[in-house]
Amino acid sequence: MGAMESWREVRRTLGEFALSLPEAYEDHPWGETVVKVNKKIFVFLGVEEPTEKWSPNIGVKLPQSNGHALAVEGVRPSGYGLGKAGWVTIPLTGELPETEVLLDWVEESYRAVAPKRLVAGLDAAPPGPSTG
Repeated sequence: MGAMESWREVRRTLGEFALSLPEAYEDHPWGETVVKVNKKIFVFLGVEEPTEKWSPNIGVKLPQSNGHALAVEGVRPSGYGLGKAGWVTIPLTGELPETEVLLDWVEESYRAVAPKRLVAGLDAAPPGPSTG
C-alpha cells in the first residue's frame, strides 16, 4: 500500500509546483492531466487512476537533461515522435530520482516551452515580495 501512495504524492507535488510557475494552468485533453503555458504543454501528469493500459508516469521536455534522465532506469523517450524533440516519460512507480531532481526537470521543461518573457521573469524574480 505504501508504494501506491507515494507516486500520488510525487505527482501532486510536481503538479502543484508546475502550476506555481508563471501563467501555468491545468488542462485535460484525452482524459489526461497536463500543465500548459501559452497553450503549450510542458508537463504530462498522466491519468488520475492507473488502468491496465496506463501506468502512472509524467512526461517532461528536457533539452539539457535529456541524457541524464534517460540514464535513470525506466525512463524512456516519449512516444508519438515527442522523444525526438527531447521529451521523456518518467514512470512514477519504479525507483524515482529525488523529488528535487524531478522538480528541476519540470522547471527545465517549463523553460523550454514558455515564452521568453516568462522565463526572463522567472530568472529576474528575487525571492521575497515583488516590487512593482
